[in-house]
Amino acid sequence: MDWQQATAAEQGRAIAAGKACPVELAEAYLEAASAHPEGKRIYARFTPDRARAEAMAARSRAKAGLGRGPLDGVSVSWKDLYDSAGVATEAGSRLLAGRVPVADAEVLRRATLQGLVCLGKTHMTELAFSGLGVNPSTATPPNVHDPRLAPGGSSSGAAVSVAMRLAAAAVGSDTGGSVRIPAAWNDLVGLKTTHGRLPLAGVVPLCARFDTVGPLARSVEDCALMLAALEGARAPDLRDAGLTGMRLLVLEGLPFEDARTEPVRGFEAAVERLAAAGARVERRALPMVDAAMALSGVLFAPEAYGLWKDVIEANPKAMYPIILERFRTGAQVLAADYVAAWAELDRLRGDYLAATAGFDAVLVPTAPILPPDAERLLSDPAYFASENLLALRNTRIGNIFGLCVLTLPTGLPATGISLMAAPGAEERLLRLGIAAEAALG
Repeated sequence: MDWQQATAAEQGRAIAAGKACPVELAEAYLEAASAHPEGKRIYARFTPDRARAEAMAARSRAKAGLGRGPLDGVSVSWKDLYDSAGVATEAGSRLLAGRVPVADAEVLRRATLQGLVCLGKTHMTELAFSGLGVNPSTATPPNVHDPRLAPGGSSSGAAVSVAMRLAAAAVGSDTGGSVRIPAAWNDLVGLKTTHGRLPLAGVVPLCARFDTVGPLARSVEDCALMLAALEGARAPDLRDAGLTGMRLLVLEGLPFEDARTEPVRGFEAAVERLAAAGARVERRALPMVDAAMALSGVLFAPEAYGLWKDVIEANPKAMYPIILERFRTGAQVLAADYVAAWAELDRLRGDYLAATAGFDAVLVPTAPILPPDAERLLSDPAYFASENLLALRNTRIGNIFGLCVLTLPTGLPATGISLMAAPGAEERLLRLGIAAEAALG
């Protein structure tokens, strides 16, 4: 069997059973990525020595029956904002060119202890501040459906490495949709974790109060096992999960404003299949969603610019101008307005949790648009701005309310359905997700 076509979970089971060799898998992935015509647009750099050493150690453990976990020996890629000891971590920006950390990010350290094999670092949107995935400063990864289309960002290379079978799974990050958008546009499963569930030590920040770590993979089971590896914990029990009696709320209103036909069609077809599998589906708008989303401009850019202004203004010409201007909008917000916005958001978060407490998940189309043409995005700043705001609109709901969110492919290419659950409810969300995955086929 060609194990590169298998899920990460299947590979892990095959390694433990002696049916697959982690060294051969790592070599196959490294060779495939190096030889792929778009490989340099996907991987920023490889870590072959590390991958081979980790794979050989995993092989020895497997032979001795001493596997460290269900993904011991499985090869994964890492978004280029996770520090990796002795290897450059540049976050897709020339501002950080040549930045070489001395220690691994905490989540990379944990994953390594669980036996995951690090293949290398993937390209991303500059400093993670865009949902489209284009980056003229370093590289724009191709979309799995058409290399001319935007891959989704900012975890662009992470998603494409999995979609093109150049890694078994990947680790991205999500501040406003950066795991879920590239997952949806490349037909993957993506998990946005609750803020604070996974440590951000050694992760290049964008907005520390919104940044989250999250996996991208080809199945819900893979995401569950990746979450466990990143936590250094046991994976949730996904057995016997079903949709019968589950209460799901389709969030009407804002998520469908200006939405394109295909994403809505894929979403509605997916909702129908969930209902046919036994879920109880209701629909309503929630007024606190619009109110909270209206605060986005006061919350995200000021924190991002506050973290980066000294580095940016020391060398602004090194940045892609559109991303530079996005950061600089943060300088226009008064500190008093920022503090007031957070106070208002805390109140609205309480209102949202109260309004949705009776539901197992809230459903939205992951992205209301299909992946746009990458060249047009780079040549037309107005188009970039409008498409970026719309691409991030639905996913940002999960970030603004501090939720955990799982996106699944709908079955219609480049479209996703997102299941949003309460903060800290990843285990219940993943059980719901694996049942939904089975219903969606």
